[in-house]
Amino acid sequence: MAVSTHTLAVKTRGFCDVIDLTDRVQDALRESGMEKGIATVFICGSTAGVTTIEYEPGAIADLQQALARLAPEDAEYRHNEKWRDGNGFSHLRSALIKTSLTVPFADSKLLLGTWQQVVLLDFDNRPRNRKVIVQILGE
Repeated sequence: MAVSTHTLAVKTRGFCDVIDLTDRVQDALRESGMEKGIATVFICGSTAGVTTIEYEPGAIADLQQALARLAPEDAEYRHNEKWRDGNGFSHLRSALIKTSLTVPFADSKLLLGTWQQVVLLDFDNRPRNRKVIVQILGE
């Protein structure tokens, strides 16, 4: 088994910005030279998340609306009382979606479904420069 670690720099707009990372994760896998194993995608930070979805406007809007209902931006959050940064909602959304995702691969290809893409969701209340770690374990 071998490990290969790659860092992706991603500029985001915040407020549930959804960015397709699939091609960049596949590129990291290709660069690793590995044929089979698992790829972990991890976002550094507690106001963003990583998941899979069909990356099309309707599904993205549905996900954004669902998260807005679960953790609305204008609700009262104790986090905001302490830090006064107004992003309590983004921490909750991150905790719900999670900050990492593991995808198996074979024949040097991610084993995703036909309509399944790996996406970064930035929940913060401002644009950010995000660091995404792709760590590949395989042979």
